[in-house]
Amino acid sequence: MNNNPFSPFPVLKTDRLILRNVEKTDLQDIFDYASDLNLTTYLTWRAHQTLADTEGFIEFILASNKRHMGATWVIVWKENNRVIGTIDLAWNQKHYSAELAYALSRKYWRKGIGTEAVQEIVRFGFEEVKLERIHARCHPKNKASYKLTEKTGMIYEGTLRKSMRRKGKQEDIKIYSILKSEFEG
Repeated sequence: MNNNPFSPFPVLKTDRLILRNVEKTDLQDIFDYASDLNLTTYLTWRAHQTLADTEGFIEFILASNKRHMGATWVIVWKENNRVIGTIDLAWNQKHYSAELAYALSRKYWRKGIGTEAVQEIVRFGFEEVKLERIHARCHPKNKASYKLTEKTGMIYEGTLRKSMRRKGKQEDIKIYSILKSEFEG
């Protein structure tokens, strides 16, 4: 019997989205949003400058997903079958917790898509992975990101001072979380 909720790779669906494993054929879609300098302003990774950057990113995701210690899904917009972002859940099996992270094409902001994807991952985390806690970190100036976490029921825990290295600088990071008991509410 397989007790790992990430093997085989879970495909999740919502009304408007499909969350699935990345495929090499997603190259152009991912490059289209990952090369946007404005998207990566507050992210830990730099905007992709070439398709080779995106190929490396895809290989990294595929290798990470093979370890089955969490998952990075691509976010597919059902309406046009395009990959419009990624969302991942890094599983700490020993502590029944996970960290959530996401990036979404700016063309799809302010449509509730990020909220829809996060809600599905939180549901999966608590119902399928049997987590007790899910947390997310964001840059203190990334208002859209922390508003999204709040919309999905996460609570601000505090600011971790100089706790993240981002683009060559040590910076503060805000942390939000939701507990299983709060999700079940």
